Amino acid sequence: MVSPARAGAVLLLALPGAWTAGQEVSTSPSPSTPAAITIFNGGFAVVRQTLSLNLKAGINHITFTGATAHIEPDSIILRDLEKRRKLQILEQNYRNDPLTEDRLLFLNEGKTLEFRQQVWDGQGYQERFVPAKVIRSGYGNQPGAIVEVEGHLQFGLPGEPVFPGLEQDTILKPTLDWALKTNKPGNSPAELSYVTSGMEWHADYNVVAAPKGDTVDLVGWITIENKCGREFEDARIKLMAGDVHKIASNLPMIVVSGGIGYAARNALQPVTEKAFDEYHLYTIERPTTLHDSESKQVEFVAASGIKSSRLYIYNGAAASSYPADYEQIRSDARYGTESNPKVWVMQEFRNSKANHLGMPLPKGRVRFYRRDDQGQMEFTGENSIDHTPADETFRVYTGNAFDIVGKRRQTDYKMGARRHALDESFEIRLRNHKQEAVEVKVVEPLYRGSNWEISQKTSPYRKLDSQTIEFAVTIPPQGEQVVTYTVHYWW
Repeated sequence: MVSPARAGAVLLLALPGAWTAGQEVSTSPSPSTPAAITIFNGGFAVVRQTLSLNLKAGINHITFTGATAHIEPDSIILRDLEKRRKLQILEQNYRNDPLTEDRLLFLNEGKTLEFRQQVWDGQGYQERFVPAKVIRSGYGNQPGAIVEVEGHLQFGLPGEPVFPGLEQDTILKPTLDWALKTNKPGNSPAELSYVTSGMEWHADYNVVAAPKGDTVDLVGWITIENKCGREFEDARIKLMAGDVHKIASNLPMIVVSGGIGYAARNALQPVTEKAFDEYHLYTIERPTTLHDSESKQVEFVAASGIKSSRLYIYNGAAASSYPADYEQIRSDARYGTESNPKVWVMQEFRNSKANHLGMPLPKGRVRFYRRDDQGQMEFTGENSIDHTPADETFRVYTGNAFDIVGKRRQTDYKMGARRHALDESFEIRLRNHKQEAVEVKVVEPLYRGSNWEISQKTSPYRKLDSQTIEFAVTIPPQGEQVVTYTVHYWW
């Protein structure tokens, strides 16, 4: 326990929003002006707070202790809301070394303190005090505390330290000291805004499918993480969606992304959306309290009857990346011929109003469930989606098919006599062990050159891009389908 401050020492017990101006102390903001926070999911936020400043003309010395523990001090903007006077911060000092036991030990290195001990005397615990000199506090990067007790050094403390009163410059929480100049005296509201780390948000979706059919229900959640070292009561919270550049200290530029969806139509909308600059800004309509070290969830989208297509994709080429040297790829007959047996399972949605969606959906994790014949929900996979604007389609990989397998093998490889052309043939076998027919999209990368043509084929194909084609193959129940083709390259 800290003893009362000794005579001459100053103990400042400032609540969030407390200010000192000269010898005057006031509290701001009032309950009618809660903080407004815009959160980005790159681990930072912008905090705006209305304060009542009673200033004299000239230079005022202000101490502010209501900021977060992870404020970026050089991001501070202070403006007079009524535009009646000029505010200029001539000098700002930021301290973020609030009191801890280690910090107080550090301030008392070289001094003798009393340490409280609980000693068992056979009948109960008795309290006694042992004097010891603090040789090393263990504060910061020090390896541990060392004290001198009765002429002997020991690691660790002999009990609970009892500290003297606080020095005048000791702080209890992160503190900003300003030399603030104004041209007019009086009391008027000012807005303080700053960037802080330690706050972020993300979106998650839960998708539930019925035992049969091609429609699903979707519920989306916002999760807000507050680890900034401060509580915000009845805060007005906005979420910024889009790709916003943020430069981290001593790190390369990173891109942070955010986004949020919408509430189901004909229901209370907890989140509303509007375009803002090149981004989308989403507002949580109800004021909410963010406790420090808290995770908070808000349901922001709920829709049913969404039509979803299940897709089976087979990419039999095991090579996932290709050297930049085409000559190396062409001359190696075995390159890219290892077979991948797995058939991917994917879910596809159209983000449109006609499909009961139709608002920008954010980057986030999507969990998939399906109900069985008894109505029990079973987890069937998860993945993530990128930002998806309205009227766009997103496709999500959820796992590999159990009852559909593929095999791809090279059946021919011929290099031209002048080494200016190449012919290569493949056979793709797909086996379906289900009791119903399935369609599999066979994706084939043409990785040996940019000039090509399909000279022979057993099935029609679709060109996906300059070096990828796709065959749509329907496989009967308990059946097999074979696709063969020959590609001619030249250079």
